[in-house]
Amino acid sequence: MSKVIENVEEFKALVARIEAKEGYRRPLGFGIAKVDRGQLNPDLILQANFPVVNWNENFGSAAIFIEALNQSDVAVDFQASEFVANINKKFIKFAYKAFNPFIDEANGDAHKNVQVINVLRWMRKDIDLSDYKIVLIFEDDKPQSVESVYLKLYALSTGKAALRSLNLNGAFGVLPNVAWSGREAIELAWLRENEIELKLLGGYPTIDSVDKFPRFLSHVIPADNTRILDSSKVRMGAQLAAGTTVMPGASYINFNAGSLGAVMVEGRISSSAVVGKGSDVGGGASILGVLSGTNGNPVSIGENTLLGANSVTGIPLGDGCIVDAGISILEGTKIAIMPEQLAKIKAVNPDFVAKESDQIQFFKGLDLAELHGVHFRQNSTNGMIMASRSQREIVLNSELH
Repeated sequence: MSKVIENVEEFKALVARIEAKEGYRRPLGFGIAKVDRGQLNPDLILQANFPVVNWNENFGSAAIFIEALNQSDVAVDFQASEFVANINKKFIKFAYKAFNPFIDEANGDAHKNVQVINVLRWMRKDIDLSDYKIVLIFEDDKPQSVESVYLKLYALSTGKAALRSLNLNGAFGVLPNVAWSGREAIELAWLRENEIELKLLGGYPTIDSVDKFPRFLSHVIPADNTRILDSSKVRMGAQLAAGTTVMPGASYINFNAGSLGAVMVEGRISSSAVVGKGSDVGGGASILGVLSGTNGNPVSIGENTLLGANSVTGIPLGDGCIVDAGISILEGTKIAIMPEQLAKIKAVNPDFVAKESDQIQFFKGLDLAELHGVHFRQNSTNGMIMASRSQREIVLNSELH
């Protein structure tokens, strides 16, 4: 395309023509990334940095990027679950002409994909474009490339995709193990090969961690009222709702896990665990992940729920629950409930089925999963784990009950 697109109507017409081509598919997610390569092996992608992530949105920009690849003699494979390609000057030139109607108003939160092309245009003479790639995901299949893993991690951490909604199977096998120095990714093989020279010259880097995943704060800017007091405590791919506070010490939030509202985190939220707003994960408390004894069933914690210090839960909890400090509630844990307390628990859990009895009854932890208003405690005399009606507020969803 040699013509500059002059107005919005021409832009929409161009997008329509592109999308009408035989075999065209709208991508589920897409973005342009700068990749960091191995210092020893430049074919090894260590990480991918996406300034803008698109997920189920901005399909007009996707069409322009796909046509820009076509104009650069790169044929997009629409049958693949994902497609990764280098961009070049032809790509940037085509996209800039197509985005012309939006160039002047592209700033702040407006037209971020246009901003990316605008910045690349004035940078293009000073950068190596081989380090810039466009990533297109057409199906939420298991990722095949480092770039697609990062696009999905970004989609989760920016809240573009819901927790536990994306296929990350095999991600550990795709990502290389990397030495992280600040946000710089260093190839381990390069460190080993240059260890003697680096140390004798006083240039050996400070290594903060060795991991396949970077830190959340190395890639994501959190909401203004979100606090992370130690950057090592949150892994990339975690999702933190506004108002969440992550304290130092025993706290930790893994990838594909996080909060749905303002939450206090002083304990561990394992992979695939989700915590509802107003809840408190006490110091050293642990929410087990799908590889930690939950039989592959991800754990969700409801709203206004308290996990006491050093407690453990391996079952989903509803709203307004309490797990006392130092106790573990697992799927097979034997839990006793007195008759009067069972009646109170049933009153706020209309769907909970338990036989009527004037005797103490025993349940497995899994039997009480997802119930609201349950207080789990340990009898200090006989050591028995018991459940009673908690005193925390419960607000039931009227559409469900």
